[in-house]
Amino acid sequence: MSDTRDRLPWSSSRRPRPTFRRSRRRIVLGIGAGAIAANGLLHATQAVAGKHAEISWDDLVPGDWNPLESFQDLMHLAELPDSDVRVQELYARMRKVWDDAPAVPAMAGRSVKLPGYLVPLESGADGLREFLLVPYFGACIHTPPPPANQIIHVRSASAIKGLRTMDAVWVSGTLGLDRADSGMGVSGYSLAADRVVKFKPPG
Repeated sequence: MSDTRDRLPWSSSRRPRPTFRRSRRRIVLGIGAGAIAANGLLHATQAVAGKHAEISWDDLVPGDWNPLESFQDLMHLAELPDSDVRVQELYARMRKVWDDAPAVPAMAGRSVKLPGYLVPLESGADGLREFLLVPYFGACIHTPPPPANQIIHVRSASAIKGLRTMDAVWVSGTLGLDRADSGMGVSGYSLAADRVVKFKPPG
């Protein structure tokens, strides 16, 4: 039985995922470009009640960033087996481009609200205080990490209870441009959380 959490409004099943092994051909040929911007997420940026502005994951990606430009000379590798040393070098090169993905400077210090999936980093008996927020189900757990500008390192001053890996949540707080490698993936943003709640679809 499929997990209904993978069918939330911002998680389009038609959107390619930035995997290496199964999607190398798509990425090298340019078909996987939609995954870079997490294309399915809440396209309109709007003010919401209170001090937080609702944003989409697209807002975290610089408009002029095109990582596929780094691989134009490697399109001929698309048909080679994964065991080929040139393909292994391509994987390493792709990972570096993903990990170095630029953030949007104008987002620093903004009070925002956005949805995503939770990847716990630190928890104790009193609850969860630190986690990664990612735009699609399975990121950093079942698939390679997304680009750094699609990973947010969230810290909460108060412990959060009742949440587990890959729960869908709304997170509200202040964004920063702190880049960090948690071991689960390189995050291009930080967020000091004021509020973390389980995602509930409207209506």
